[in-house]
Amino acid sequence: MTTENPSLVEELTIQPVPEERRRGKVRDLFPIWFGVNVMPLTLVTGVLGVTVYGLSALWCVVAILIGNLLGAVLMALHSVQGSKLGVPQMIQARAQFGMYGALLVLGAVIFVYFGFLASILILARDTIALLFPFIDGVGGLIFCAAITLVVVVVGHDLIHRANKVLLVLFGAAVVILAISLIANGSDLGIAQTDLGFNGIGFMGMISTAAIWQIAYAPYVSDYSRYLPSTTPSRPAFWFTYLGTVLGAVPVMILGALLVTVVGEGTVESLVSLLPGPFKVFVLIMLFLGAIDAAVINLYGPSLTVLTIFQTFKPDWIPQARARNAVAVVVAILATVVAGYAASNFLDSYYGFIHFLSMLLIPWSVINLVDYYVIKKGDYDPEAFVDSTSGYGKFNVPAVVAYVVTFIVELPFSVTFYVGPIAKALDGVDLTWAVGSVVSLVLYLGLVRWSGGSRPNIENNSGSLQPSAAGQA
Repeated sequence: MTTENPSLVEELTIQPVPEERRRGKVRDLFPIWFGVNVMPLTLVTGVLGVTVYGLSALWCVVAILIGNLLGAVLMALHSVQGSKLGVPQMIQARAQFGMYGALLVLGAVIFVYFGFLASILILARDTIALLFPFIDGVGGLIFCAAITLVVVVVGHDLIHRANKVLLVLFGAAVVILAISLIANGSDLGIAQTDLGFNGIGFMGMISTAAIWQIAYAPYVSDYSRYLPSTTPSRPAFWFTYLGTVLGAVPVMILGALLVTVVGEGTVESLVSLLPGPFKVFVLIMLFLGAIDAAVINLYGPSLTVLTIFQTFKPDWIPQARARNAVAVVVAILATVVAGYAASNFLDSYYGFIHFLSMLLIPWSVINLVDYYVIKKGDYDPEAFVDSTSGYGKFNVPAVVAYVVTFIVELPFSVTFYVGPIAKALDGVDLTWAVGSVVSLVLYLGLVRWSGGSRPNIENNSGSLQPSAAGQA
């Protein structure tokens, strides 16, 4: 994707992309969402099915398929919004939650960004250290963060171009890994029965795979917002959906099968099955995939932080310098977090990815219901950056639905805090399903009870009234 921007560095941040600067083809969405999934963290997620959830390889594969196929639906539906509205994903929360109500969601999403960025930096460092052992420790984390920062500073176009160039290479790495597992394990553990099926583990792995996909929802419009506004919705959905599913599913399955072949699920054990040249190639690709994913986890929070700041400074439209200054701070903080979390990475990641569902599911469902059902895509993009009027201070139905859904999810929580219902169900994770249903029913119910398409939006004078945008 290209724009008519004469500068190497992307100039736009949270403001709508003007139509004259919209460029690219819808098929460009496939490489970016394929590439960000070909990385060590995806492999580790697949490993959880066998090591944590106690599934046989066969049932782990089934759960991975179901979870990814379901979760990617929400993720790809968000992708469609980018070309239609021309703004980053998270600034759209102002349309559903109001200017100040959106801060609740933006704060939660920044936490998500930090968790993923720190996790990915750890695995990127560990991967490249297998080739160059001197790139280890804190120095290795700084090295990976620095590469990530350079790409983010240049911005959107470089991210897309890099993924288009690397698409075939990422695909080749996945094929090589699959062949190596087939060659080194005759049955790949598919028929093993010592672990077999268990309902708790099966639901847990479905949840984990679904959350993996839903976790991309806060990013996804960031990379479709430069497409022409005439971009058809259906191709935008399918190029995103197929890219993320075809990227994530094979790598997760490789992680699950790896444990059955060599007894552990690390990148080092995986590439140990490869001859020299192939080992080097695959390690480089996994490292670049990790950097690719780290980039979107640094680019996204930079835009989100600017959105938060701009809420309190309505006349300010941040430019590239502000985005990149925020990116530097976020990169430093994430590197520090990664340094502390590296020693118990797997336990921290296991808990973190489940906590994600409690934060992201209600926002995602409210956003999609508002966009596709209530407003049917009829938003005013310029109002997204207008903190003085736009969509008002608070959209009460959305804020109430988000908070109440989170409270309802707590009894189903299985990590950090184990809720009473989760205990009664022997640890089955149903937070993602409960959160989806409750937020859907509650938001629709509150909107209809309020008697309008966008009711109860508090304007800047403090009164409650339907917004002009909501009545359009």
